[in-house]
Amino acid sequence: MQNRSRMLKIGDIKVSCCNCSLTELCLPHGMNDQDIEKLDQIVKRQHPYQPGQHVFRAGDRSRSLFAVRSGALKSYCTTESGDEQVLGFTLPGELVGLDGMCDGSYASSLVVLETTSVCELPYDGLEDLCHSLSGLNHQMMRLVSREITADQGMLLLLGKRNAEERLAAFLLSLSSRYSSRGLSTTEFNLPMSRQDIGNYLGLAIETVSRLFAAFQKDGLLKVNRRQVVLVDMPRLRSMVEGCPGRKI
Repeated sequence: MQNRSRMLKIGDIKVSCCNCSLTELCLPHGMNDQDIEKLDQIVKRQHPYQPGQHVFRAGDRSRSLFAVRSGALKSYCTTESGDEQVLGFTLPGELVGLDGMCDGSYASSLVVLETTSVCELPYDGLEDLCHSLSGLNHQMMRLVSREITADQGMLLLLGKRNAEERLAAFLLSLSSRYSSRGLSTTEFNLPMSRQDIGNYLGLAIETVSRLFAAFQKDGLLKVNRRQVVLVDMPRLRSMVEGCPGRKI
């Protein structure tokens, strides 16, 4: 009886591309139901990954892109000295694994920050569909372009902005990304640690903690562990005015 109940629950949560709530985020606009069905046929849906698990590691043979359905992940690489360098964070509706399309292996590692469900899109099946579905091919080009723009924006952010501006830009970027998923723009949980934030923004963890405290004291936000409420969005935006929009 318990097994039957479990099977029903698994069936209830099964999601196809046609009825997934994230379709508009991770699939090309303008694809008809027939085209989406073709894409759905190549998608592999994995069991949820748990915090600390790796979807792939740097050097692994690349085989797929991954579309995040729920949860959050961190991309990082290891420097020659053995230190970890955080490259970015992936949220629901976003794809990761593009760096594996270059030379047959992933250039970075992808680790789970909180329980995460992903859809795996094998390269070989995806390539075949790109030849027959112009909308999908266009989407892939757009994704590659977005990654290049994001890298350029991050270099400018780290090179031209002070610590306060970096953290403000990071929080506003998360706000924008959660907004595109129909979630609150002002209240959300940070799936990443303060250490990860500091690593990504080029700041010491002590600086990140001090900035959160200072922002709260100044009435810019309220913070309770990983829960953040952005209280004064206009002031936060004024801190990073002219800072290029990017996915962080």
